[in-house]
Amino acid sequence: MTLEEILLKSEKPARYSGGEYNTPDMEKACDVRFCICMPDLYEVGMSNLGLKILYHVLNNQENVVCERCFAPALDFRKLLSENGLPLMSLETKKPLREFDMVGFSVQYEMLYTGILYMMDAAGIPFYAKDRDDSYPIICGGGPSAINPEPIADFFDLFMVGEGEETIVSLTSLYAKCKAEGKSKKEFLAKAEKIEGVYVPSLNTPEHRKTVRKAVIKDFDSCFYPARQLMPTLEVVHDRAMLELYRGCQNGCRFCQAGYYYRPIRYRSEKTVRSLCERLIRETGFDEISLGSLSTGDYPYLEQLLANINPLAAKAHVHLALPSLRLSSFKKEFAESSRKSSLTFAPEAGTQRLRNVINKNITEEDIREGLSAAFDQGYTSVKLYFMMGLPTETDEDLMGIVELVRMIRRLFYEKHKGGINISVSCSVFIPKPGTPFQWEPQISVEEMRRRQFLVKDELRKVKGASFHYHDRETSELEAIFARGDRALAPVIVRAYQKGAVFDSWTEYFHYDIWEEAMREIGVDKQKYLGAQPLDKPLPWDFIDIGVSRAFLLKEREKAFRSECTPGCDKGCQGCGAMRFAPCDEVKK
Repeated sequence: MTLEEILLKSEKPARYSGGEYNTPDMEKACDVRFCICMPDLYEVGMSNLGLKILYHVLNNQENVVCERCFAPALDFRKLLSENGLPLMSLETKKPLREFDMVGFSVQYEMLYTGILYMMDAAGIPFYAKDRDDSYPIICGGGPSAINPEPIADFFDLFMVGEGEETIVSLTSLYAKCKAEGKSKKEFLAKAEKIEGVYVPSLNTPEHRKTVRKAVIKDFDSCFYPARQLMPTLEVVHDRAMLELYRGCQNGCRFCQAGYYYRPIRYRSEKTVRSLCERLIRETGFDEISLGSLSTGDYPYLEQLLANINPLAAKAHVHLALPSLRLSSFKKEFAESSRKSSLTFAPEAGTQRLRNVINKNITEEDIREGLSAAFDQGYTSVKLYFMMGLPTETDEDLMGIVELVRMIRRLFYEKHKGGINISVSCSVFIPKPGTPFQWEPQISVEEMRRRQFLVKDELRKVKGASFHYHDRETSELEAIFARGDRALAPVIVRAYQKGAVFDSWTEYFHYDIWEEAMREIGVDKQKYLGAQPLDKPLPWDFIDIGVSRAFLLKEREKAFRSECTPGCDKGCQGCGAMRFAPCDEVKK
């Protein structure tokens, strides 16, 4: 069968057809052909902002053409295999193996088998040592690059940190090396000298060079694609996205992103407003999400909304404000949002535990924020909590239930009708680069006990619902998060046994992973238990800016239930300003 006939037989042909509105010129002359890959389905990958940014950054270069490829659904993968066709790019249907460079955006640990799945479908050997110069350079990047070691053996290089400038430097270097007839080995030796680039083959677990993450120093002038691709089918986040700033001032001790993306760098209100106007003009999205790690902390938000709300309303475009903190919620923000549902993340049920994790909000903040929301017409609230946090007790878990009861009483003090309160509990995962990176994860059995404890109590609260994360998935994510190179054979073995799309509940089979670990001889407790404070961790060679000494100090303060003020209250000396100064808010 031809590719066209295969597409017609697939469940969703639009996943593979390409041709989206705003697609750049794929026929221009170029020195480097790059394919950026997301090891998940089109609907997920096309919702990722980082992928969109890097795609347009590369296509904005004169000598580079960048295409995309997403993990094919199982039905399409089978059709390709049956007809002897390799995995191809979306835009020009070029086989992945024929590109100069192939980059995987690794957003979270449960995508690891997806990388092998795509390489297998493309006819590319898994291990870098098995690929000669006839194969493309395989690059990795994204948040998981903070600890690349579990998948290091599969990649030629990693881009650590923010990729906008690094990826341009890499493709420029590749073009130069290609013109000079340099080998892959020679290219990698030169690439390692670029800030933010890690080459696993030139480093061993025993002897590794320090890799300093890449940071965009002038975020206000940083390239941002206002002319974004329009998906050909409904995707998970079917809207335009615009970053207000990078970094986070709050310092929640469990939050990897809050430390990894320091220091804080703002886009000016003028720049954001201009980009919003262009997004409205140059895309067909009916919603623009003004996103950051904590959107309500953007210092110019009120001014921005006052200026762009009329323009958005005229164009029938909704402005979404995700990631609001209860302590930063204001009436003006509520007026800019849809009244369907409001989402907040208290993370812990008691003030003691919120102090432990440095979640600088109080019950009074919660009352004030939700009162403002209820007065604006909200009748549905989503609350996100984390379970299994260091020092957590059953009393803290019951605090979640008491908080829900308090919110329900608060609503009925002034309002009639019904209120829906949705409670979602994830499981704490000790992530690299945080003050809790040394802490153990609770067992699967203990996860179950705590989940059912909260679930049984919330059943007694009218209008409340409870959702919790899969226990085995949470455990596997923790193993990978703090993993080392010993896990690469486990990932290969699990894939060979059928593990794929592990982030999708219907495809995840933990028994496969248990078998793979047992056959390879890996003890999962090595990664799940408490990590020694006096020994190097697998990811210590990655310099994220925040010092080890600061993380240890924050850990000690956590066990004293002592909070650390946010960056907006003054520099706390984490070390990130070695990379770029935190932006000061212009009063």
